[in-house]
Amino acid sequence: MNGESGSRELVVTEVGPRALVVDRGRPGWAHIGVPPAGALDGPAHALAQRLVGNPPEAAGLEILLGGLALRASAATTVALTGPPGGLVVRTGARERVAASHQPVHVHAGDVLVVPAPTSGLRGYLAVSGGVAVEPVLGSRSADTLSGLGPAPLEVGARLPLGPPTSTPPVGTGAVGVSAAPDAVGIRLHLGPRAEWVDDAAGRLRGGTWTVGPTSDRVGVRLEGPALERAEAFRGVELRSEGLVGGAVQVPPDGQPVVFLADHPTTGGYPVVGVVEPAELPAFAQLRPGSSVRFVPLGG
Repeated sequence: MNGESGSRELVVTEVGPRALVVDRGRPGWAHIGVPPAGALDGPAHALAQRLVGNPPEAAGLEILLGGLALRASAATTVALTGPPGGLVVRTGARERVAASHQPVHVHAGDVLVVPAPTSGLRGYLAVSGGVAVEPVLGSRSADTLSGLGPAPLEVGARLPLGPPTSTPPVGTGAVGVSAAPDAVGIRLHLGPRAEWVDDAAGRLRGGTWTVGPTSDRVGVRLEGPALERAEAFRGVELRSEGLVGGAVQVPPDGQPVVFLADHPTTGGYPVVGVVEPAELPAFAQLRPGSSVRFVPLGG
């Protein structure tokens, strides 16, 4: 991730819990065991790219709970999206707070600091020209399961930037955003193995789960009422089957797992349902302890 001397780049000076390079991911490689990866909150990532004039396929940064600081080597435009908040810009001994969800112009030598959000989990930082690390299988995204793509950011890492392709859209200003919720109702499609769970539709509709503390980019682990096996399938093993993002898998303890972008491509526990794709970004911002209900469709 080293850029040439004098090139447009960001230098990492501080790192919080975790920051990753992400783009729209690398779908289409499940047949060789590679997850799609990419930004967990796709709409937030896409908005950040649009605000700085990048094409939608450009790479940016996904920042877990803030704490990231970057020094810009050249004047550029940045935008922070995701949960509401501000972006701190340090110029020498001075600092200013710029609102999130709008283009922010910075000068060479400025340090950008992403504070911890007051709600939600993940912020998305776009930079004009995009983060131009070397692509792997057509994507610049980090993949925490397979290890493909760039490693999580560390202090001293240098992130090369591509040439700006356009200026931010005329009239682009702050975009309104609400605090990330701590309780959601999630629509899902039943199957393909709903019959393995006793009254799957009823149990999913009637239960409330909380997000567990071990949730990550692979999957959100839920805690609450167990989804018990139907009598006909107790003690029965299932052959490994393909998995997709949003699959709700039920391990032997009955506590459902919702698979996200870095999910394994196969699994041997029954998938009771699949989250409606438009609902999946909500899981990117659910903190441990957040409440999740399911709304089965057609069941």
